[in-house]
Amino acid sequence: MIGLGNHGGEYASTRHNVGWRCLAELERRGRFGRERREGPARVRQGTLGGIDVVLARPHTYMNLSGRAGLHLTGKLGVPPEEVIVVHDDLDLRVGRVQLKRGGGHAGQKGVLSLINAWRTRDFLRVRIGIGRPPPDVDPVDYVLQPFARDERPLIDDAVIRAADAVEAAVRLGPEEAMNVTNRR
Repeated sequence: MIGLGNHGGEYASTRHNVGWRCLAELERRGRFGRERREGPARVRQGTLGGIDVVLARPHTYMNLSGRAGLHLTGKLGVPPEEVIVVHDDLDLRVGRVQLKRGGGHAGQKGVLSLINAWRTRDFLRVRIGIGRPPPDVDPVDYVLQPFARDERPLIDDAVIRAADAVEAAVRLGPEEAMNVTNRR
């Protein structure tokens, strides 16, 4: 699993870092070893529901996430089609979670970077809605802002549901997980 985000304390609570927040929730649920550096990413290996998994946080900044994704899939011998990518999505209302295989990047530069690096769109995505910016706010600035006070409970719940979606995909497989997750 790859959670998209930006490293550095100043980005921790921003809209762009919900992928990393989901990985933190998964770490809480599973049993994982210490974090280690693996090329341009930080990874933790462990088990989630008794299944061996690797959680990865690219440390390349969002727009260069493909470097980390390509390195990790090559090093671990995992095809992109077996990777779950968790990321923020402007096209979904705040707090909505959707599981999807393939498709475009919808302006999400981290996803675009992964598509370009892997030369495929065929990977599983857990999309966490962060909503659209107001008309007077540039989307680039918007994704680097923290959530408004009234949005925080929605995002806290969405992170939990995104982790549920990842666990369902691992346990049940992508198709059944999409049926369960996207029905809510």
